[in-house]
Amino acid sequence: MWADGVGTVPIRSASAAALRAVNERYRFGFHEGELARLRAYYRREGREPTDVELAGLAQSWSEHCSYKSSRPILRAHFGALPKLPRVLGTGDAGVMAFEPGWAYALRIESHNHPSAVEPYGGAATGIGGILRDVLAVGGQPVALADPLFFGPPETPPGEIPAGVKSPRYLRGGVVAGVRDYGNRVGVPTVSGGIYYDPAYVVNPLVNVGCVGLLPRGRLQRNRARAAGDRLVLTGGRTGRDGLGGVAFASQELTSRSEEESRGAVQLGNPILKEPLIHACLDAYDRGLVRGVKDLGGGGLASASGELVHAGGFGSEIDLDRVPRREAGLAPWEIWISESQERMLLAVRPADLDRVLGIFGKHDVPAVDIGRVVAGDRERLSFAGRPAADLSLPFRIDPPPVRRPRRAPPRPPRSPPDRGPLPESPAALLQEMLLAPDSVSREPILRMYDHEVQGRTVVKPLHGRVTSPSHGDAAVIRPRRESPRGLAVTVAAQPWSCAIDPEGGARAVVEEAARNLYAVGARPDAFSDCLNFGNPEDPVVMGQLDRVVRGLAAGARALGVAIPSGNVSLYNGGLGRGIPPTPVLLAVGIVPDVGRAVTSDLKEEGDPLYLLGATSPNLGGSLYARRRGAVGPLPPTDPAALRRWGERLLAAIRHDEVRAAHDISDGGIAVTLGEMAFGGSVGFDVDLAATGLADPARALVAEGGSRIVVEVARDGEAGFRRRFRGLPAVRLGTVGGGPGLFHVGTRPVAELDVAATYARWRGG
Repeated sequence: MWADGVGTVPIRSASAAALRAVNERYRFGFHEGELARLRAYYRREGREPTDVELAGLAQSWSEHCSYKSSRPILRAHFGALPKLPRVLGTGDAGVMAFEPGWAYALRIESHNHPSAVEPYGGAATGIGGILRDVLAVGGQPVALADPLFFGPPETPPGEIPAGVKSPRYLRGGVVAGVRDYGNRVGVPTVSGGIYYDPAYVVNPLVNVGCVGLLPRGRLQRNRARAAGDRLVLTGGRTGRDGLGGVAFASQELTSRSEEESRGAVQLGNPILKEPLIHACLDAYDRGLVRGVKDLGGGGLASASGELVHAGGFGSEIDLDRVPRREAGLAPWEIWISESQERMLLAVRPADLDRVLGIFGKHDVPAVDIGRVVAGDRERLSFAGRPAADLSLPFRIDPPPVRRPRRAPPRPPRSPPDRGPLPESPAALLQEMLLAPDSVSREPILRMYDHEVQGRTVVKPLHGRVTSPSHGDAAVIRPRRESPRGLAVTVAAQPWSCAIDPEGGARAVVEEAARNLYAVGARPDAFSDCLNFGNPEDPVVMGQLDRVVRGLAAGARALGVAIPSGNVSLYNGGLGRGIPPTPVLLAVGIVPDVGRAVTSDLKEEGDPLYLLGATSPNLGGSLYARRRGAVGPLPPTDPAALRRWGERLLAAIRHDEVRAAHDISDGGIAVTLGEMAFGGSVGFDVDLAATGLADPARALVAEGGSRIVVEVARDGEAGFRRRFRGLPAVRLGTVGGGPGLFHVGTRPVAELDVAATYARWRGG
């Protein structure tokens, strides 16, 4: 096996122990039952498997490609969601109606393991892969997002296990990879986040999202449509990078992952990706492509198998025709290589020359490597000899693995102490604002080109040019002919999900929705990336089940679609797991980008209002996790959020709102601080309006689902009428000096806006 030509592997008469030895030797990643299933299949076939067949099977049956552990859970909860007519497609990316004749695509996925081994390449090829997902449904990529999770940058070397890179090094490499690929390919990175926790020291999470725009007539299906169609492989040449990438992603990290799996990390080429995108869009617009898949995890094996099997067909492929960038590649390497910047197209024979001509015009390699055939067999050849002959249903559709689940511990029901916190409000104000999780992300955001393509209306940083601060979402104007916009944001709350997976997942949904409401967007669609630990652990499977249930419940209450997503399991290693970390890429519709709202305070004397009911519960909050405390989560009510969120959108339409910012990490202390920083003005607020007796708790509490709104003075009467009967209370006013917090007439904390901003911005 692993010879220059096609080899065979004797398994039909092998004992269970011998099968395990083969599995371990070649790192296939099959579990015990799958090895027995393979042996039984080849006994029925009356022959031994080829190395090409086993290599392809290992990719398709991997957790990363098959979702074999998560499929039953996803179907049970997401499958029960209402079928919304505005969902136009659920292929490699979700496709949603945008405006007459137009649609948008969205998808988020993970590139965690490759980034742990080689952070620059792992992050760069993560961006490359998510761009291809959107391209594969006909979308032109118009926005990127990058939610990232690392160990604390100040982690001492002695606390970093052998074989693990320092969080600071990982962060630098990942950010550089996102920067260089996104900037060079010409797609703006407009949203994201950086989260720190010791749980991510061994296994960082690098999630990447993309939004694309397409005319509805360009929507592509990720399946073959007719026997006889030609299979055209286009884009980059195939090399030895990314061999076994999905198998690597389907096992925990070890101290030897760097040494053993570096070859599983792909090599990106954004300079080729840009013309590849334009060539594909050109072919789509001419109606010459009948089906398309991007070559991501599992390479040609996964892409070709999924494309033809989804259409109910088989295939014949000549591996010798695949363009290679180095000599001596074995057939199994050609078959499963995850070399980047490649797409597979199904094309009518009569259109083949035109398609090849389009790609030639863009100077992008394109080769006819085979054809779609009737039946369900996949037949491969190399150098004129057979290399594989498999049943595609057998290779592509492994049975789901119904793993045991253990219900997570019941979350705490009531706080052990609702009384005063021991710290002074003044000290907490500084601590929350200057925590690593809160300080300005401007040094990183400035590395990303968030204005390329000229569509970004509301940028990642809100406020004055001289004092930019954090916002809740970016807003892009996809079409210059229309004022309609898309708001893009991300949300994650792993600490809440660790305490109560279902409640924490609903909190993530609420946070994503608040981010969109705050800029004047109606939440429309989510794409979810579910980052979890080892699925062989019943506790992890129990967490996954509860999280998906919570996400589905939140989406149903908000009327939001979930047309795409990704599951990333086996995150962790060396005895350390990650908390359940569902991450949402959320997109909302802005009817008129000219009315979009930013977070920075605008004018002295404007009233400030608090929307939503305040909960004293501190579970999952920045305050609690900085002290290692665990307590009950604030209650969630996404249906109530939707009711007052719609009122907020109406107030924005009627020019009653001048600024808005959601309350999340760090509570109202961070929210008002960031609003003041962006506007270079102060405020005067009464913490008694929160309903909490303790001003320190009122400063740092993050629940329930709340937004601070600056209301135009001449619109206050209308705003109050609009919110009659809903949770909306007057906090105070925008001021020209410092930020003042008081309870009644008693001062409790003061924010020196200019001095604190200098420290906050300096990080």
